[in-house]
Amino acid sequence: MRGTMKDQSSPLQENPLADDKTYKAEYLGSGTFVFSKPKRKKNKVRQSQLKNLQRGSRK
Repeated sequence: MRGTMKDQSSPLQENPLADDKTYKAEYLGSGTFVFSKPKRKKNKVRQSQLKNLQRGSRK
């Protein structure tokens, strides 16, 4: 067997597709849910602010 065949033949995955702590949904009742997600990292927020200038600012 080649190395790639061995990886495909194992039925159990060691890595889940998503972390349990990343997104969370809480059921409050009667079809009401509260969804929470992690905050954006500081460097992502900074890059977003640099690329997307505020409306009405000088050019």
